[in-house]
Amino acid sequence: MSRVVLALDTATPSVIVGVLRRHDDGRIDTLAQLIAFGSGAHAELLTPKVVAAVSDSHLSMSDLDSVVVGCGPGPFTGLRIGMATAAAYGHALGVPVHGVCSLDAIGIRTTGEVLVVTDARRREVYWARYRAGVRIDGPGVSAPSEIPVQGARSVAGSPAHCELFDLPRIGPEQPWPDGLVAAVGDWDADPAPLVPLYLRRPDAKTLAERGIPQEPRRR
Repeated sequence: MSRVVLALDTATPSVIVGVLRRHDDGRIDTLAQLIAFGSGAHAELLTPKVVAAVSDSHLSMSDLDSVVVGCGPGPFTGLRIGMATAAAYGHALGVPVHGVCSLDAIGIRTTGEVLVVTDARRREVYWARYRAGVRIDGPGVSAPSEIPVQGARSVAGSPAHCELFDLPRIGPEQPWPDGLVAAVGDWDADPAPLVPLYLRRPDAKTLAERGIPQEPRRR
């Protein structure tokens, strides 16, 4: 038995989409994969990439059995677009939607003691620690100098941010579709509600939060 899975992630500046076949023995076959590296144009590119990936797989939307989406950590806008899109497909098709930590999609494809990092802006990184592909610490967000790296033997994730650590860099660099599918813990259980991993408040603030007094409303 197998199931056809739509996998997508917008937790990084890239738009990542794939159609895969997941077998009950754990094997994962990538049927189609489309990546827009570092575009940041999640809203404009995500749905066209999904439609194109399904077409490239020589299947139709009705053939999808489930959806997997990366839930971050990542910026507010990118995560909102990816998770809302995944939820919409799940509702329209009547299929389950599994949310996974986007860092797990990278870490699960590594061996040994590994630090995984992605861009969090503000001179910070999102990070998690893995041992034999299993997360043992994180996810978190902090300055590179504040991340506990003792014991890590290598670093994976965003190349530019991997260079901030005195560790050998290994792949993968992105939460690839097969990693997203592999990160699902239990395919037979009902998926938990999608919860975004922002790890900090959005950049946008209300006037009150910025300390700007507001004029009373006129009646």
